[in-house]
Amino acid sequence: MGQKTHPFGLRLGITEAHRSRWYAPKALFGELLVEDQKIRRFLDRRLNRRPPSAMVSDIHIERTREELKVIVKTARPGLVIGPKGAEVERITEELQYMTGRKVAISIIEIKNPDTEAQLIAEAVAEQLVKRASFRKAAKMKADAAMSAGAQGVKIQLAGRLGGAEMSRYLDIRLGSLPLSTLQARVEYGLAEAFTTYGAIGVQVWVFKGMYTTERTEEESNAAGGRARARGRR
Repeated sequence: MGQKTHPFGLRLGITEAHRSRWYAPKALFGELLVEDQKIRRFLDRRLNRRPPSAMVSDIHIERTREELKVIVKTARPGLVIGPKGAEVERITEELQYMTGRKVAISIIEIKNPDTEAQLIAEAVAEQLVKRASFRKAAKMKADAAMSAGAQGVKIQLAGRLGGAEMSRYLDIRLGSLPLSTLQARVEYGLAEAFTTYGAIGVQVWVFKGMYTTERTEEESNAAGGRARARGRR
């Protein structure tokens, strides 16, 4: 029986900050939780599922009594902002209409998209939909991640690979991947490729090295400046 845990959930509260940061009384908690999911689904459809893709890897949500703050991590901030900020204003208005709250959107640029697990998974899934060779697509992305500075990467594909009658899985590993080490910064990404012969799941793990006592400036901004990686005693 498998003893697998989600790399993010395992480190949550130890070296990783929550992706939704707010407090609500019991009566409101469920409503705000569903609202968070609607916001994430809306932004994913708007920015990632329409060509050209904005390559959004993560969305953080913070709430205060007066304001709802949405932090978007993207490799193509120009597509999210739009000409003269028109696109981000339009998205802000739509979110305000959807939630009935004052909304502020912050955009953080991903400097190195080749090492972002979610973006790698989306890229491999896109190649599979275009009928590219699954082995070649996974190997190229794994090599690109290692060349870009990752210390380890694992890409796993599962489904009717190459149109096979029975589902199978392909596993490509490069470098080291200490999944059980809490101080190890392991990112996880999941995407699905809906092909003519069925859905193929793409899972990606990327090891970026050990956490230090202080996070980088980009990560601190993404976590609202409050989430610091803590060393284990």
